[in-house]
This record gives sequence, C-alpha cells and structure tokens, in this order.
Amino acid sequence: MSTMSQNNLEGQRALVTGATSGIGRAVAFQLARDGAEVLVHGRDAARGAETVQEITAARGKASFVAADLGDVTDVQRLATDVGDVDILINNAGIALFGATAEFEVSAFDKMFASNVRAPFFLVAAFAPGMAARDHGSIVSVSSMAGGVGLVGGAAYGATKASLEAMTRAWAAEYSASGVRVNAIAPGPVYTPTPSGPDFITALGETTPMHRAAQPEEIAEVVSFLASPRASYITGTTVAADGGRRAI
Repeated sequence: MSTMSQNNLEGQRALVTGATSGIGRAVAFQLARDGAEVLVHGRDAARGAETVQEITAARGKASFVAADLGDVTDVQRLATDVGDVDILINNAGIALFGATAEFEVSAFDKMFASNVRAPFFLVAAFAPGMAARDHGSIVSVSSMAGGVGLVGGAAYGATKASLEAMTRAWAAEYSASGVRVNAIAPGPVYTPTPSGPDFITALGETTPMHRAAQPEEIAEVVSFLASPRASYITGTTVAADGGRRAI
C-alpha cells in the first residue's frame, strides 16, 4: 500500500462500518489517504487490527471499534463509545438471496436489522451533533439491487431501497444544518462472497461495461461524496454500477 497523503479531509473523524473487508476496507484506506482519522468498524478484532496496521504503516490515522450491528443495543453502545464524528459511512450489511416463497423469517429480520435499522439509529445518534456543528457528511452504501429486479433478491433489494429512501428523507431533515446525506449504489464488485468470483464476473457481464468493479473504484466515489468536493450534492444516490441501472 502506498504512503498516505494528507488531503481535504484533514482534521475530520470518519466512522466506516464493515471496514475490515471489501468495499468498507477500501473506503477506510481512501478516507485515510485523504487525511481523515478513520474509525474502522467490524466484528473480527484480528481483521480490524490488520486493517488498522496497514493504514498506520502508510502514515494514516486509524483505530478499530467493534460492534454487532444486528443488535440495536450494541449499535447504541457503539455510538456512545465513538463520540462525535464528521463523516459516517454506512457500509456494513448482509446480502441474503433466496426464492420469496422459501425465504426464512429469521433471515429477513436479520437482514433488515443490519441493512436498515442499524444505519437508521447510527444516523439518529450522529447527525444531530453534525447539525449542531454546522457540518457533516453521511454516505450509505446501497446496491443496484435497490433499483434493479434480481431473481431471489426481493428482500435484499427492499433493504437497499429503504436505505435510499431514508437517504432522501435525511437530506431533507439535515441539509439545512450543513449535513449532506447521500448514497452510492454499486453494481457487481469483486468482494468476498459465498458465490465466488465467477459469479461476480458473470454479473459484471450484464453491465454495459461488461465487467465488475474493484472495491477501490467504489471507494473513490464514496470519498468524493464525503468530501468538500461534493459540497452541493445531497439527497442523491449515485449509481456506480457500470451502467447497469441504465438498461
């Protein structure tokens, strides 16, 4: 990993949920490159320590915070432990696919708890402080599944559509106080998945660009949305999906 370069997020604290792998990890690295102090959230302390070590070895600033976002009490405890942040990246989530008629209630509830309830209460915890300080940025990681019908993806897509709806409502609620709220909807991305890389490659072929993305490509967009470079952007969902939503 290249040496960090301090940039336009110097002096800001950023909490990135689900930051020990995949998109979240790439986002943590990118925000650190841009000068932010990054709070790396995850459940696996070993992976968290590894992520923090790589960031600090490249002269970035990072620390690990643990929480189970499926447990609302732990979400509230995380918010208390972390304190004020300038940037919140709601990245952590669960992707479970299955036929509607066979989808288990426990899987449905688990996914909504992680993908919808946790971001809601993290915003509830952090946005008022941002508003009181007249600045802040919230970026939530949605999915093309929030706007594209996928076989077996009714429940998962519903969580992401909910996240995008909350993003618009939060923008209306907090933007007048200097808090920008946006979402990004990635398409297929090469991240660890039970389906394996061949599945991601095949899904990438369905996009106009005929390829899947690397996590770093998504992280660049997230970092832009979180930064002053996006100073007049709020309430929107940016599709970073190789054009998949366009067809």
